[in-house]
Amino acid sequence: MKMREEEIEKLRGVVRDCLSKHLYSSAIFFADKVAAFTSDPADIYMQAQALFLGRHYRRAFHLLNASQIVLRDLRFRYLAAKCLEEQKEWDQCLLMLGDAKVDEHGNVNDTKDCNVMYLDKEGEDREINISSAICFLRGKAYEALENRAQARLWYKAAIKADPLCYEALECLIENHMLTSEEEASLLSSLQFAPEDGWLSSFYSCLIKKYDKETVVEAKFTELEKQSCNINPSDPSFICTLKNNTDLLACKAEYYHQCGEYQKCFELTAILLEKDPFHMKCTLVHLAAAMELGHSNELYLMACNLVKDYPQKALSWFAVGCYYYCIKKYDQSRRYFSKAANLDGTFPPALIGCGNAYAAQEEGDQAMLAYRTAARLFPGCHLPTLYIGMEYMRTHSFKLAEQFFMQAKTICPSDPLVYNELGVVAYDMKEYNKAVWWFQKTLSHIPSSLSEMWEPTIVNLAHAYRKLKMYHEAISFYEKALTLSTRSLSTYAGLAYTYHLQDNFPAAITYYHKALWLKPDDQFCTEMLTLALVDEARRGLDPRNESR
Repeated sequence: MKMREEEIEKLRGVVRDCLSKHLYSSAIFFADKVAAFTSDPADIYMQAQALFLGRHYRRAFHLLNASQIVLRDLRFRYLAAKCLEEQKEWDQCLLMLGDAKVDEHGNVNDTKDCNVMYLDKEGEDREINISSAICFLRGKAYEALENRAQARLWYKAAIKADPLCYEALECLIENHMLTSEEEASLLSSLQFAPEDGWLSSFYSCLIKKYDKETVVEAKFTELEKQSCNINPSDPSFICTLKNNTDLLACKAEYYHQCGEYQKCFELTAILLEKDPFHMKCTLVHLAAAMELGHSNELYLMACNLVKDYPQKALSWFAVGCYYYCIKKYDQSRRYFSKAANLDGTFPPALIGCGNAYAAQEEGDQAMLAYRTAARLFPGCHLPTLYIGMEYMRTHSFKLAEQFFMQAKTICPSDPLVYNELGVVAYDMKEYNKAVWWFQKTLSHIPSSLSEMWEPTIVNLAHAYRKLKMYHEAISFYEKALTLSTRSLSTYAGLAYTYHLQDNFPAAITYYHKALWLKPDDQFCTEMLTLALVDEARRGLDPRNESR
């Protein structure tokens, strides 16, 4: 009995329908029969695809490898390499993908592939460029083999070959493979289609955001205005990205970066009600809860994540955050380490581990964690910054300054880096330099001044006081008091500055305010006594009496 072409086409339709309904055994059964009837390369590919989706990776690879077309058709080669990826045979995966070279800018030189063909699938759907998918798979293989330098280049090649290959950009961003300048440069080099203007704007919101608040907010506003009328008969029915979870998660991340933790926490709480399993939003929510000291929220989040995702690093990271928040640093460190072991490409786990060691003043172990993070995530400046802070703690100021400068090279826009450079200059008694760095810090703060930046303003005032520029010092102390009225350092500094100006009544007033916050402060107690004595002496001075 001979089957007609229309009957074969019906069987192909059955295979496609089975795949869409996830009936993989049925799809494999019928795809095998279609391939046997036709021996058509497209049908062999469909059979291999069914086997792959049914998790029969070795059988799918054998079928593809046995075909004569595997090295001449990019789709066959790519699917064969995907089978090897699932079996974690990374060297074989790279061999299957073929030899190719990539330069520092992500441009691929692959002379051997100029004669290969690519069987386009039927249909009008827009496709991701197959070359982009191959570059991305090469990147994953190199990353699994711990060759992160090559992985970074291939991910760049993937996103340059097709800007729609979001996974490549995600790997570059989430694994901190690029500095903030490199991310911006890569994004500007991408060739977007005319209809993909919204995608370019979206990608610009995903990368590191250290621009001024007005610039970043303008990007978010532009994206929120992107609309699509899916019902032409009803012009009022227009859908926008305004409430898109990914976009709002980016905005929450920006709020966290600006130090607006309460604003960030409120936004992520709303998002997680809408989409409780959004991983990026969950991570930002955990970070905000940590900063705000919401231990109950961290406990509930950790319990739910461990129950739902016991194999994910984020779940155990959440447990570590809870213990860190309640100052149980041993348990915290244990869970951060577990998260790092589960996923070696999860930066918060290693940094959290280093912070837990640092909180217990175990400097060597903290340094080891930070150095590992700095090596694995070259685009993240935080490990380098924390190494500098550890050197500061041990009074190795020159070494600290070197690491702060290195952090500045990686991320030249983070105000926290400039603040630490100001602190190290102050500790080295280079007060002019300290003033310059603290002024740079204030100029790089993206949003309006918040309580988070009060210590910077106080430090600037201290530096002015050391330079005997008392009016400037008093001005910044008073500015600090507008941000926080519960800072002992501010009141003590202001009192001491007035004292140096022989303005004893003002000095006495602010010493009292400082001692109200901390009654046993030795410096303020002693200086208050001196100020009272000085004021009493001035009251007995005959020159004052004659007035």
